[in-house]
Amino acid sequence: MSDETVDDIRVGDLTFRTRLAGPEDGEVVILLHGYPECSWEWNRQLPALAAAGYRAVAPDQRGYSAGARPAGVEHYDQRSLVDDVLGIADQVGAERFHLVGHDWGAIVAWHVAGWHPDRLRSLTIVSVPHPAAFARALRDPSTDQSQRSSYIQTFKEHRESEMLGSPEDLRRAFEASGLAGHDVEEHVRVLSDPAALEAATHWYRAFDFLAGDLGPIDVPTLFVWSTEDVALGPDGAGWTAEHVRARYRFEVIEGTGHWIPEAEAERFNELLLGHLASV
Repeated sequence: MSDETVDDIRVGDLTFRTRLAGPEDGEVVILLHGYPECSWEWNRQLPALAAAGYRAVAPDQRGYSAGARPAGVEHYDQRSLVDDVLGIADQVGAERFHLVGHDWGAIVAWHVAGWHPDRLRSLTIVSVPHPAAFARALRDPSTDQSQRSSYIQTFKEHRESEMLGSPEDLRRAFEASGLAGHDVEEHVRVLSDPAALEAATHWYRAFDFLAGDLGPIDVPTLFVWSTEDVALGPDGAGWTAEHVRARYRFEVIEGTGHWIPEAEAERFNELLLGHLASV
């Protein structure tokens, strides 16, 4: 199968709406979206991966899928989110797989790699530094990361509706941050559901950004960061190299913002496919 389909993948009591593309016997590539997006973030990567012979699997993650939306912040900790990824991999028959993550999906991907390196063929991270490097940048007063991350407190205080309370707010936020002219309507559809928005922002409430307690990474890693990312500065990005013991490649895309997979799809696809082929 090469054409993209949308199917439900059941993991325990949860059901994840998932985009699938590529031959069923291809090496599996699981792609984890960020906030406030959904699996549509990877709409330019799925056909490229399929054309290269990979089996691409992009779920709407916990809180974003209506069938995977447990109540309560305690259900959105990293252990639960990592278990979701491993469960999805099991359901598509992938004992080992390539993992790609952007934004919050990157944080989950770092933890999958740190805790379960034996399950991964490769790791591709977009935008977000290793959690220990990010925590260091947040704590270091010589950086501007604390200022860049000041919005996080709004989500922790359950005030996300002040920023993203309506479809129009979501569209304006995407346009203002670099996705003007891109198709964001699927993101808007998913996050316009108040229950989805509340569940998705539980990810912020459940995570200690200052802990930085994830260990080193022993998986071949590609990290792609962009110079105009308003949320994630250069310090944590640069320090990430100190936390990867396997083969590591750091690529900087000049002049673009946070939404690399969509805004810089051609360049990112070239980097991604090259990394996958190299392992």
